[in-house]
Amino acid sequence: MKVYTVKDGSLAPFKNKTIAVIGYGSQGHAQAQNLRDSGVNVIVGQRKGSDNYKLAVKHGFKPGVTLMSAAEAAAKADYIQILLPDEVQAKIYESDILPNLKKGKTLIFSHGFNIHFKYIKVPKDVDVIMSAPKGPGHMVRAEFEKGGGVPGLIAIAQDASGKAKAKALAHAKGIGSLRGGVFETTFKEETETDLFGEQVVLCGGLSELIKGGFQTLVDAGYAPEMAYFECMHEVKLIVDLMYQGGLSYMRYSISNTAEFGDYTTGPKIVTDATRKAMKKALTDIQKGTFAKNWMDEVHKNGMKNFRARQQAERKLQIEEVGKKLRRNMKWFEAKEIN
Repeated sequence: MKVYTVKDGSLAPFKNKTIAVIGYGSQGHAQAQNLRDSGVNVIVGQRKGSDNYKLAVKHGFKPGVTLMSAAEAAAKADYIQILLPDEVQAKIYESDILPNLKKGKTLIFSHGFNIHFKYIKVPKDVDVIMSAPKGPGHMVRAEFEKGGGVPGLIAIAQDASGKAKAKALAHAKGIGSLRGGVFETTFKEETETDLFGEQVVLCGGLSELIKGGFQTLVDAGYAPEMAYFECMHEVKLIVDLMYQGGLSYMRYSISNTAEFGDYTTGPKIVTDATRKAMKKALTDIQKGTFAKNWMDEVHKNGMKNFRARQQAERKLQIEEVGKKLRRNMKWFEAKEIN
């Protein structure tokens, strides 16, 4: 894949234009501020009175001038970037954005979920692009402020103007991603690989592995505090090594005993049955089964099962033990959720 860098993008497509960032959450606050600091005319669409509205005010967006409702922002903007949670995008799009989506405007996404699975359908006379930094919002902002940038992706779903790619690169430049390197992909590839990574490795897989390891030690009579340190706390140490230099650097940095255990025991945990389950998860994503299940949970079940599981998980022993131990970890700011 070709890597696009700062020399490949120009902010020219944004000259005398306005970008509306709809949603001032994790990605919204970071991308809106980065674009503004890059010299782009940015307005924010956010529900008045919400915590994120207050945060936008704190960050210098002025009510009625550069901070307004989603519908007002969409009406005034040439570029409309939707950074709302996946599950609410379609509703806000239909009520506030589509009525203001005139010919020649551009829709920008940072995740392809609603376009790829067709929960959002766009008129043929507008461009639909993606500019997606591969990192959480706080990192997107922090790296930009340091003069760097989080790597990202661009993709084109609809090129009505013939200039969609230049617009995507301009956005990637504005948020700082071109500083870190940008790859071109498709809405399909970004959406399906992102969901797969979250479910199978980064969130679902890792969470279950940590919980399973912790409970195995506790059930065998070991102190919960020891189990927490070995199965939760030290994950960061290993992941940081992988982040810096891949599996090879991680294995270079650990003891020979640990590396031997990696090779001999790892394949006994992630078995052929596990890989079969991974393939099934990918198939469910590709066919839209996961997307439908999630949308049904949100819009038909009112997120009852989701909220119940969320609360149950927060009460697990590993979470309670962790809260107690983190009180003594003064070298970082613990983030506790009740």
